[in-house]
Amino acid sequence: MPAHAKCSLLGASINIPISSGRLAFGTWQGIYLCEHRNRGGNRKIVQIGILFSQFFQMTSSENNTNHVSENTLLEENGPHDEVYDNQFPENVHIMKTNNQLRELHTLLRDRTTCRSDFKFYADRLIRLTVEAALDQLPYVPCSVITPTGNCFEGLRHEKGTLCVSLMRSGEAMEKGIRECCRSIRIGKILINEGHVIYAKLPSDIHRRRLLVAYPVITTGSTVLTGLQVLLKEYQCKQSNIILITLFSTPDGLKQICELYPDITIVISEINTVPPNHFGQKYFGTD
Repeated sequence: MPAHAKCSLLGASINIPISSGRLAFGTWQGIYLCEHRNRGGNRKIVQIGILFSQFFQMTSSENNTNHVSENTLLEENGPHDEVYDNQFPENVHIMKTNNQLRELHTLLRDRTTCRSDFKFYADRLIRLTVEAALDQLPYVPCSVITPTGNCFEGLRHEKGTLCVSLMRSGEAMEKGIRECCRSIRIGKILINEGHVIYAKLPSDIHRRRLLVAYPVITTGSTVLTGLQVLLKEYQCKQSNIILITLFSTPDGLKQICELYPDITIVISEINTVPPNHFGQKYFGTD
């Protein structure tokens, strides 16, 4: 049991940041393998390094493509063109722009924002977007007794909601989702060039409400592949899926709406030039 307690504190797996083929560690950072038993047996390291190597190559390739697309969009459309909800169907819920939201969008685009500040502002925006998405879940009436003995007629959302994180960028949104839904289960899908490399999802996923997390949609290809896996391989219903994203281009979002019109989408901003550097800056691999 002491070994189990120590393992729960240190963890059994780690995420290793890699930049330009090298470990992206700070001055005092390193990797340590701790053995908590006096007579521990042989240990094997699961070989997912190759998988993540392929993924990092994919991320680099996608980002290069995104930068080209961004330059093309700038040339064709000029400055950032924000799109409003009257141009999209009713299943697309764009958060109402206010000064706070606009400031977060500005700070996340500012090249002078340092990584620690970037993560702070990103987590704030993620939580606001997640809370807007939770409003789209079904709620049922319930009664509770207050500390003063009064009966209060309120609401409670139906249990059984599952989060599906589209790796790696989607993992940035897991913290905000857990802060709003403490006990929510999280499944993961890793997609490389239109192919599913890794998927870990519960067997009863088809009976659950799903929050699909992916922060920035450019072409929509990664999200479309993930949705295809959920709908075809796991027999999930479109009406049970809520896609949570922070930024999207109009074309990427329209493509998703055309193919899957019954999926609910919650987004903080639709813009011809989204911040494609989001994932790299958040994880420190820029």
